[in-house]
Amino acid sequence: MKRLIVFLLVAIACAGIGRATFPAGVPPEPPISRYVPAGALLYLEGKNLSELLADWNKSPEKPRWVTSDNYEIFSRSRLFLRLKGAGNQFAVAAGLPPDMNFLSQVAGSRSVLALYDIGKLQFLYATRMPSANSMQTVLWQTRAKFEPRNAGGVNFYVRRDPESEREVAFAISGDYLLLATREDLLAGALHLMAGGKDRTVEQEQWWSESVAAAGPAGDLRMVLDLDKLVPSPYFRTYWVQQNITDLKPYSAAISDLFRSSRQYREERVLLKRTPSAEASAAPLARSPATPAPPAGGAEATADLVRLVGNNVGIYEAKASPSADSCLELLQTKLLAPHLGLAPPSQIAPGVRLSSGETGAASDLETRIDQPPVQRSTIPQSVSALKEVLDKTPILSSLQVQSTEHDRAGVFVRIHSAVALVAASDWDKPGIESALVDFVRPDLTASQLGVTWHPKGNHDELDGLWPLATAVRGKYLLVADDPGMIEAMLSNFSSKMALPPGTFVAGFNHERERVNFAHFSALIDRPGQSIDPRAERQPQFFSGNIASISSTLAAVSAESITVRADDAKVLQTVTYQWTQ
Repeated sequence: MKRLIVFLLVAIACAGIGRATFPAGVPPEPPISRYVPAGALLYLEGKNLSELLADWNKSPEKPRWVTSDNYEIFSRSRLFLRLKGAGNQFAVAAGLPPDMNFLSQVAGSRSVLALYDIGKLQFLYATRMPSANSMQTVLWQTRAKFEPRNAGGVNFYVRRDPESEREVAFAISGDYLLLATREDLLAGALHLMAGGKDRTVEQEQWWSESVAAAGPAGDLRMVLDLDKLVPSPYFRTYWVQQNITDLKPYSAAISDLFRSSRQYREERVLLKRTPSAEASAAPLARSPATPAPPAGGAEATADLVRLVGNNVGIYEAKASPSADSCLELLQTKLLAPHLGLAPPSQIAPGVRLSSGETGAASDLETRIDQPPVQRSTIPQSVSALKEVLDKTPILSSLQVQSTEHDRAGVFVRIHSAVALVAASDWDKPGIESALVDFVRPDLTASQLGVTWHPKGNHDELDGLWPLATAVRGKYLLVADDPGMIEAMLSNFSSKMALPPGTFVAGFNHERERVNFAHFSALIDRPGQSIDPRAERQPQFFSGNIASISSTLAAVSAESITVRADDAKVLQTVTYQWTQ
């Protein structure tokens, strides 16, 4: 009886809240997606487009960007020129330019943009706006230049440019302003608003499954039909990230942006493609069995991030890495960072001796009083370090890097550290011996400089090669800077409340921005033109990339956490603002 009374009280309270929120006779406003015809490839919805636009127009980032080298390069790109050409065609068809003034006039509160064709840029735009405001727009004022039509009992207006075959159609239906580049899209939206039963974007699988997998909608929501977008040649050409191969395993994606004064947070969901039984069975039957990664990788990755200190510029942690990837990480970041092909212009031409000559003046630099450096003849695949990593199940790997000016303030030094978490305790003598065996052939012909000595809480090589290591049970730390490894060790007792993730990374933009500009300027200096009459071409790193870094100087840090299961991948990207 008591439970029944409590239930009734809760029900009455909820009903009262509902009546207070929606007065009698006033139903809640339906979502605009209900009026969007099926067939879209991309769906973009904003809670308040006019507010977003106003924030951009008054932001300090806008004037910095339009005067930056990054914008100059972008303004000469194929993507920009294609968009500019489409804008000119729209202006001819509509009789007015799609500039910022036009966009500000047609920007209402809740708004939707549905893209139906990437190549032809065919879209439907709908925004909630009082009809009195809609009638004040230049678009409505010039309706006499358009041909009248009717759909769903509502008049709309169409205009075509015979040369480009572009269409522009618009209508005002109640408190909605609609704009489209295809007459049938606008007529379909008006028919749905009138109660029509045509198929909508809400009934398409890619849209409904994406929305169901996501949480509440953010200030800006984007939904993508990757099954149709990825194969498109236009998408493959103009997709800025150029990671088409990485997108192939996914059928759809959704991203929600949440804004606050000090933080922007993006929540992404990527839905994995479900392979057919026939397609998945054949490859598995032919390929050898792959050992399953050790359990606990996601938890170990979240735990490993606590070692990252405030002095770190960038960090990246991965769950369940392979032994080969860990070997490559140690090799490229610490043990042999100089490996890699030099540019052809920096390679001196080889000298071939003939006519029985056995030497030259340059041979005076060759030492004959000590044996030559002998490189290891053991194949890399069976090296001691690889053997240690192969037999040690590794749960997670972490790499951190930071930069600092040298004492003279001329050059920028890059320091790196790697941490590996194993399923069992590391063999300290074994791993230190394997590290020495790896670096010895490039450093010495004997044992000089490759002996470990304790220094504080870690061990260091006694030579000129900067290498430090520390073993704490299941944790292995290797660094080329003693201060970096000591900073990581000082964070062992700290705790970080991060959810388990397969990938966690972060970038301290505030710390690294100035150093990057200085470092890249030194790199780009040989390529800079000294002819004052030559047209200025911004250098890629010190001009193009550094300018976008300066434009976003208020972004202090960025981080990403990735979580995955059998059906989807969840990504959380956070941008911290200093103001």
